[in-house]
Amino acid sequence: MPLLRRITAAALLLPACCLAQREAPLALPADDPVMARLDDLANLHWVKHSPFTIDTAHHNAHGFAPDHVPAWSEEIMQQRVAVLDANSPFSLVYNRVVQSYIDLYMVRKREMSSRMLGLAELFFPTFEEYLDRHGIPLEMKYLAVVESALNPSARSRAGAVGLWQFMLPTGKLYGLKADSYIDERHDVHKSTEAACRYLTYLHRVYGDWELALAAYNCGPGNVNKAIRRAGGVKDYWRIYDYLPRETRGYVPAFIAVNYLFAHHADHNIYPIAPTYCAYEVDTVQVCHPLDLAAIAVLTGGTVQELRDLNPTFKLGIVPDVDQSVSIYLPKDAVPVYISNEELLRYSYYAANPGTAPVVAKAAPAASARAADKHHTVRKGESLGTIAKRYGVSVAQLRKLNGLRGDIIRPGQKLVVRASVPGAERAANAGPGSDTNGYYVVQAGDTLWSIAQRHPGLSVEELRSLNGGLPDGLKPGARIRVRAPQG
Repeated sequence: MPLLRRITAAALLLPACCLAQREAPLALPADDPVMARLDDLANLHWVKHSPFTIDTAHHNAHGFAPDHVPAWSEEIMQQRVAVLDANSPFSLVYNRVVQSYIDLYMVRKREMSSRMLGLAELFFPTFEEYLDRHGIPLEMKYLAVVESALNPSARSRAGAVGLWQFMLPTGKLYGLKADSYIDERHDVHKSTEAACRYLTYLHRVYGDWELALAAYNCGPGNVNKAIRRAGGVKDYWRIYDYLPRETRGYVPAFIAVNYLFAHHADHNIYPIAPTYCAYEVDTVQVCHPLDLAAIAVLTGGTVQELRDLNPTFKLGIVPDVDQSVSIYLPKDAVPVYISNEELLRYSYYAANPGTAPVVAKAAPAASARAADKHHTVRKGESLGTIAKRYGVSVAQLRKLNGLRGDIIRPGQKLVVRASVPGAERAANAGPGSDTNGYYVVQAGDTLWSIAQRHPGLSVEELRSLNGGLPDGLKPGARIRVRAPQG
């Protein structure tokens, strides 16, 4: 009889197993890092104030009462771990240390386990996509549960940050930027990519996933010392006693999380729906300063909600960046954002004087290049789409920017119109270009650039003077830039 069937039969024939006596679990230290991450998750504002609701109709096959805490025998749990081990590339073993972490998740921190089961719906699809791309076993997604309890804002006492708990130097080594405004260790996609690259490297060094897990936590140096002290053997459980104390529970916790996600219903634990699932969140690319609070006002959300979705931006503000960055929004907020993207941009400049980029004006010849019209390439744009937007040809764009081909990258600044010195441009560049208060739209003009040429005129006033204007202006069109006199 297959092992899984034997376990099921034993569970059915032995209902008293829920009351079975077993050896008391080992006490975990008060400063255990895995337990600390669970406490961090419990202290999050939205977790503390979210109603605790669960739907047990689907999962509760045992018919447990809501407040019942099952206590399965060690034999049953050992058999369940054996089944998991038979279907995993990891070496999943059962012992008293593992049991202590199973008790942590199944008995002591039951609500946080339910939260993590729910948060998996938000993060696991992304994790699995990157793990599959790098050829890493998909079970590695449980590492983030151990590391951060699936809290992207998590920060350890040692300074490790984010879902994958990168230290600053290691994060930078794998391309994660961090400064006063941005910390990409919080970014779901970028930190997952970095974690995959680091884990691939560690597995290549040790040829063993358990040792790679240990090295991910305490560094290859400490694992190498433990291997030497154990006589050169490369086996996690044989070097266990030589590892740093805070690392010893790392692999046992990883095994316990595997057990949690496979057998939570057997312990009367069910997922709590997260605020958002992965399919309810989308990204937009931003390459200019932006305040998340302004997006919240515009889309009807809350500032805290957007900051929770975007912990990468430490102050809730997207700074002026060289390359476009991703911000995460509820899917129903994305169309609203896109329709008002320019308005958000201008409102930030208006609220933060001195942050607006320098716009081409009638400039002296010595600084002619500074007066060139520029465009920062966004994700998905090509020379063709940019040329169409500014009313120039692809060949002209190549010539203006010294390009030999059509390859451009997001964040790259392109000259889309060279400055034109002389009276011709001056005549059309400011107030008085038309004695009747009109302005003739030039190729490449935007509402923003026209407003900048006319001191005291805002984009909103420009729209109002003309009874509403589209963002895409047609070159040659006459628009009013001053209210009629008299």
